[in-house]
Amino acid sequence: MAKPTGFLEFKRETPTRRPVADRLHDWLEVYEDFPAQRLRNQAARCMDCGIPFCHQGCPVGNIIPDWNDLVYRDKWREAIERLHATNNFPEFTGRLCPAPCEAACVLGINQDPVTIKQVELTIVERAWSEGWIAPQPPAIRTGKSVAVIGSGPAGLAAAQQLARAGHSVTVFERADRIGGLLRYGIPDFKMEKHFLDRRLAQMEAEGVVFKPGVNVGVDNDASDLVHEFDAVLLSGGATQARNLDVPGRELAGVHFAMEFLPLQNKRNAGDTIPADQFISAEGKRVIVLGGGDTGADCLGTSLRQGAREVLQYELLPKPPTSRTEAMPWPTYPMIYRVSSAHEEGGERDYSILTKSLSGENGVLKKLHGVRLEWVTGDDGRQQMREVPGSEFEEECDLVLLAMGFTGPERGGMLEQLGVELDARGNVRADENKMTSVPGVFTAGDMTRGQSLIVWAIAEGRQAAIGVDSYLMGDTALPNTC
Repeated sequence: MAKPTGFLEFKRETPTRRPVADRLHDWLEVYEDFPAQRLRNQAARCMDCGIPFCHQGCPVGNIIPDWNDLVYRDKWREAIERLHATNNFPEFTGRLCPAPCEAACVLGINQDPVTIKQVELTIVERAWSEGWIAPQPPAIRTGKSVAVIGSGPAGLAAAQQLARAGHSVTVFERADRIGGLLRYGIPDFKMEKHFLDRRLAQMEAEGVVFKPGVNVGVDNDASDLVHEFDAVLLSGGATQARNLDVPGRELAGVHFAMEFLPLQNKRNAGDTIPADQFISAEGKRVIVLGGGDTGADCLGTSLRQGAREVLQYELLPKPPTSRTEAMPWPTYPMIYRVSSAHEEGGERDYSILTKSLSGENGVLKKLHGVRLEWVTGDDGRQQMREVPGSEFEEECDLVLLAMGFTGPERGGMLEQLGVELDARGNVRADENKMTSVPGVFTAGDMTRGQSLIVWAIAEGRQAAIGVDSYLMGDTALPNTC
């Protein structure tokens, strides 16, 4: 525990965002620095709650009260050691995680919860600035080799853990740079990519070999890796985007979010992209379909590109502004939130179903929709019903599909390996994260389905334990999740 009366003395504070007028003209992160003393006060709010439900809320099992106490006592080096004991990449989660730990904070029952996420981020950034984070190569090499396919947070977490256990780890990535969705799915205004690059440099110094530009299952036969390596880990994510099955989907100007977002990240990285290949919102009226984080990313990117207007439509009803009986503490509440992108502009609308798209000469011109009402069916579940007479149309030049992902891509690698899928179409795994094929493991969204970055890291760490146990008969890797 930090300060026994801290939660009585200090109110919750979070960093301020840079002025909208400034940040819309660059791709830098939106948050301003948070003074150290104010952060110390936030750590002091961590109370003597008896049972820290934040542990239960955190998928990686972060020992949150411990490092809150260490920050309050100005013991930053001990704090980063405690933080790294459960989380390989707190600079990623500190920026990108929706903080289910804060939703589970005991103080949050009747007050604002502890600012856990910002304390986490400040600890790791302090550690980087002080030079406390350095490569940790293994003292002994096992002679075993592991192929990790996919370089998102699950694959990277597993690779780092396995390299530190002494195995030779090679990470294959089909994109031209390492990082998966961290690299090309997250806009720079949410996480600048030099934060990813410095962690990759640490991993390379620990012995991890990165091979970008290799599409396993297309450029080579995935089954060959089973013979070349002692173990294989599949961490390719749930990259099969949910499509919009309506007339007019084929029109020019309709794109998946993951066709749109990576191009801007590539341009920010210095790549030259021909004008006829770049998807730009400049001067356009944009409609984003999907009200989640990816939709917000499309909104913020469109605004920075100079969109004339942006509308964001969501199929589901507008969430409540606070917890309801259906989402009690300490569960993560699905409530109405305003992200930095929403603060910057655009309009959100809910309970809207897209019926069709129309255009001229093969080019998108309009979206045709209808409003919905949600009713409780005989089975007790919510069902959507079109509101009679609510049909409408909106002029648009660009429609971005940000409606989520349905699971891993089925062909190629998965077919070549012959791994079993579960009823949802994800890769089936046992309690050790091994698939139906001996020596082939899986982690992250590929087996879990679309989820959070913090769950991906947890899955990667758990898979590393399974792989290490398979190769060595036992493991010394920490089981903290």
